[in-house]
Amino acid sequence: MTLDCSIEKAVDEVLARLPAHIHMGLPLGLGKPNAFVNALYARVRQLPERQLTIYTALSLGRPDLGDGLQRRFLEPFIERVFGDYEELAYLDDLRKDRLPANIRVEQFFMQPGSLLHSATAQQDYVSSNYSHAARDINAKGLNLVAQLVAQDAQHPDHLSLSCNPDITLDLLPMIVRRRAAGETILLLGQVHAELPYMPGACELPRQDFDLLVDSAEYRRLFSTPNMPVTTQDHFIGLHASALVRDGGTLQIGIGAMGDALTAAVLARQADSEAYQALLADIDLQPWRALIEREGGIAPFAQGLYGCSEMFVNGLLALLDAGIIRRPVYTDEVRQQAANEGQLDDSGVLVHGGFFLGPRAFYQRLREMSPMARKRISMSAISYINELYGQEPLKRLQRRDARFINTVFTMTLMGAGVADQLEDGRVLSGVGGQYNFVAQGHALEGARSILLLRSWREAGGVVSSNLVWDYGHCTIPRHLRDIVVTEYGIADLRGQTDAQVIARLLSISDSRFQPELIERAQKAGKLAKDFRLDPRFAENTPQRLQQIRDQHARLFPEYPLGSDFSTEERDLLRALNWLKSKFKLSEVLELGKAALDAPAPEAYPAQLARMGLVQPQGLKEEVYQRLLLAGLKATA
Repeated sequence: MTLDCSIEKAVDEVLARLPAHIHMGLPLGLGKPNAFVNALYARVRQLPERQLTIYTALSLGRPDLGDGLQRRFLEPFIERVFGDYEELAYLDDLRKDRLPANIRVEQFFMQPGSLLHSATAQQDYVSSNYSHAARDINAKGLNLVAQLVAQDAQHPDHLSLSCNPDITLDLLPMIVRRRAAGETILLLGQVHAELPYMPGACELPRQDFDLLVDSAEYRRLFSTPNMPVTTQDHFIGLHASALVRDGGTLQIGIGAMGDALTAAVLARQADSEAYQALLADIDLQPWRALIEREGGIAPFAQGLYGCSEMFVNGLLALLDAGIIRRPVYTDEVRQQAANEGQLDDSGVLVHGGFFLGPRAFYQRLREMSPMARKRISMSAISYINELYGQEPLKRLQRRDARFINTVFTMTLMGAGVADQLEDGRVLSGVGGQYNFVAQGHALEGARSILLLRSWREAGGVVSSNLVWDYGHCTIPRHLRDIVVTEYGIADLRGQTDAQVIARLLSISDSRFQPELIERAQKAGKLAKDFRLDPRFAENTPQRLQQIRDQHARLFPEYPLGSDFSTEERDLLRALNWLKSKFKLSEVLELGKAALDAPAPEAYPAQLARMGLVQPQGLKEEVYQRLLLAGLKATA
């Protein structure tokens, strides 16, 4: 029987019904009921005889404001975008390594880079595939699941798991079995007024919840503003877009490279002539046979089906543009009939496990008609990330799949790094990346595509992201498939080590090719007389910039929209440039770098936004000059 109650009453009930050690599972990302979590956290920290272990992933918090120019930029933006979003109390304590002795937080995925310096978070990180999280959490004695839900007047007897059915749906059968054996396991929900009601597999009867918070949450949902897409990322997206096969299946990972891919796919469909002219100037000849066999550059005649653990903003844009329009069905007979052209187009267009995005993304979902939302099936992560369980049906649905994810480093032998630094500190987590790479090899006609920026710059130091070796890998080299950088495509499947090295060298930055060749030859993995094809010796940012300048219309800085004002876009560009060139922590020693900055009159609105129209003292004068130098460099 469901009990409707206040947050404080819900805490009372949890403490009364559960044993001394509460094992609480919270959804990944958006679906955490922060107000309840904070209330339970506050109560347990005052009860040393009780214990609380939180099992979750992607605990979302406002970014660190930092100091100096960064703080001046972020403070008003964060206030505007996040407003009254309620922060997770445990997250702040986790960042500062001050969790109470009777409370632990175990995560299998972290907000990227946010907990690098938390010893507590690093020690209690659980390296687990997304599809195994429910199994692992259940095995630890889970006895409470707490989650935000959506409600709709058209479905008074049901609630929707909305943004996060992913792990909860996988946990429910396990909970049923344990309850049958006499265990007490509570399911708590709280309605959030901004969550869109997603129908289908993620709907649960109201009576499935033991506790329902009787007041809806109206404070703002966490959102992730779209970040600018750089020249480097756009070229990565362009190359990857030519590998997407019409009539196939698409999965996109998180971040600016995924947005760049979306922009290129949109251009392929809606601006075909300009798109193909751009690709002609890029010169895809080295990969022409691969593209003709596996992808294409023509508009989509059949359309795509989306199947992605994260239903990202890019997939919604492709859905709205009519590119994602290939329907799939819920049983094998109907799916087979669909493949033979004997069904209408009323099936599902996208399967997703969770969603997270900018505020406009949530608004678009809320404004959709119920029929349109029904074409988006938010489902269990086991359905999306694995093949076992309804495997024949999944194979019918996921034809010609392109599973497209990102890595930040790749070894010349083909191992990918996406989750952890070489020193052992975890940036984010494995999540579902391995799941999709494995499917790329297991499904007929499928390919795993890893996107990689070939180089990076920080503090004025330029480094290659293609390296000879690295102390950790996320994707082992025996699962290497296709790698894409801004300079091209490397098809590594079934190739010898020497061929893999040569193909990755061909898409590396030319500034680092001699050293990489020497390392491979010294290790005996590349012939002493190896010579790189001359056409790959001009892999430079300058060449790409020249091409971009000739096709500027196809390189939108914010292809999926932006929460930044015009002045903030200018400032963000300038600040990113400064960060790449200098260590902003040493800003007072960098005055000489701003000697050739333009006069303040050139950028009055930008300086006003940063409170630097009339600098007070030497420090602010240096800030102003540095900012003007950055604005000029990135104009």
